[in-house]
Amino acid sequence: MNTYLQIHPNDNVLVALQDIPAGTHVSFNGQDIQLQQNISAKHKFLINDIDGNEPITMYGVLVGKSTRPLKKGESLTTENVVHDANAFHEKDGAIQWQAPDVSKWKNATFMGYQREDGQVGTRNYWLVIPLVFCENRNVGVIKTAFEKGLGFSPAEVYNEQVQDLVALYKSGNIDAVKQYEAENITATDKRNIIFPNIDGIKFLTHEGGCGGTRQDSDALCALLAGYIHHSNVAGATILSLGCQHAQVSILQEALKKLNPKFNKPVLVYEQQKSASEFAMLSAAIKDTFLALVEANKQTRQPTPLSKLVIGLECGGSDGFSGISANPAVGHTSDLLVALGGTSILSEFPELCGVEQELINRCVTEEISDKFIRIMRAYENQAQSVGSGFYMNPSPGNIKDGLITDAIKSAGAAKKGGTSPVTDVLDYTEYATKPGLNLLCTPGNDVESTSAEVGSGANIVLFTTGLGTPTGNPIAPVVKLATNTRLATRMKDIIDINTGTIISGEHSIAEMGEQILEYVIKAASGEVHTKAEQLNQDDFIPWKRGVSL
Repeated sequence: MNTYLQIHPNDNVLVALQDIPAGTHVSFNGQDIQLQQNISAKHKFLINDIDGNEPITMYGVLVGKSTRPLKKGESLTTENVVHDANAFHEKDGAIQWQAPDVSKWKNATFMGYQREDGQVGTRNYWLVIPLVFCENRNVGVIKTAFEKGLGFSPAEVYNEQVQDLVALYKSGNIDAVKQYEAENITATDKRNIIFPNIDGIKFLTHEGGCGGTRQDSDALCALLAGYIHHSNVAGATILSLGCQHAQVSILQEALKKLNPKFNKPVLVYEQQKSASEFAMLSAAIKDTFLALVEANKQTRQPTPLSKLVIGLECGGSDGFSGISANPAVGHTSDLLVALGGTSILSEFPELCGVEQELINRCVTEEISDKFIRIMRAYENQAQSVGSGFYMNPSPGNIKDGLITDAIKSAGAAKKGGTSPVTDVLDYTEYATKPGLNLLCTPGNDVESTSAEVGSGANIVLFTTGLGTPTGNPIAPVVKLATNTRLATRMKDIIDINTGTIISGEHSIAEMGEQILEYVIKAASGEVHTKAEQLNQDDFIPWKRGVSL
């Protein structure tokens, strides 16, 4: 295994692939570089001496500038480097893309749920949704009733642990309580036997729908409409209080905008028009049960891979993200695009510094202009409250080598592969064009993943270097570790280890192909992701305030 890597020939830094002690002599391009400090794996050191205010280049792009003169072999830190990124402008140059060979998958299919509107689901869910936070409790009542009644509830191991502790405490044996160790279990699928063709009932509670601005409630309704319209959803039960900003009529208009011929069953209950809370909930439970009977009649059918819509997401990124997991996922995206499928790249604050590359990949000037307009508006909004994209990296990112937003962004953008950008979507807009779509979201893991699924992603590839448990209520989220140490330590949440790219066991292309094979199995219901097995149903709507 190599101890260091130059990502791009124009870079003036090397990335440590393992811990390298101070004083080590590194031979690179015929020159001897003595390390000035201990360099931890994932961190960077300079190839040559530079003055203060000089550019730092990674992935072939500007990612920062020095704050003082630095020696070759010196480690990059937040004390000696600050964020800097190239400006961007209108589309320049023609698109040149060499699609990968996909003959291996030319006739491949996945087993999906084919909907009347032409979409194909990888799962078959029923949704229960409150239009306002006031109804969260009532949704919880329905959740308890159905999960226990139909066998959708997660494992009871932790309830059993508490019962054991209570029994020991009641016996007066406090020492036994202190020494108690619960039996470790691994996540397992718990399938209901009443409706075998239904993957579950999902409950999208949230804190919105009233208060805030009317724009917030309109955006919430648009996001919820995207979930109801989604290929993985058979229908929905809606609870409304009645007086909130997020009116039923707004949701209905949002559904019509997505599909003028929308005809999925949507059951609506308004508490302020009901005889009582009990009457509303009883009716909702009975009607939902009857709707489940109909939804259970849908079965999986062989479907071309072109019907897959993959969300490209990262969270808890580290210094290996842009070297292993992200480019591997990018190759998977390119394979799917070449097969006529769709992928969605989001997290606009994490595209800082690579905007021009994406602009030049847009298939039309109209699409590139939309991307420019949204990016500039987002950055201006952040700056208006004294923030900016440069403040995006988290303490965990920085600790593991992503010391500027541009370094993080240049690696994050690798998830989008190299294919042309066929569309740019603002938040809650639905993906309708095959190919790579850019979707405006924050960098926040759950807000972004929630948005990708709301825009049609029927499976999500989520890369992580530090270990992030994010899942989604209705779309399988495949968790990919950037390094083997993480994959081994947190195997209960990780599905695929791409750390073998770092060790040299696999190439990026080989790993990208392996990921596609896993996607086909997951989309067909042959395997369930760790997030699904753990019932990791994260859902956070984005209020269009500043969230990085």
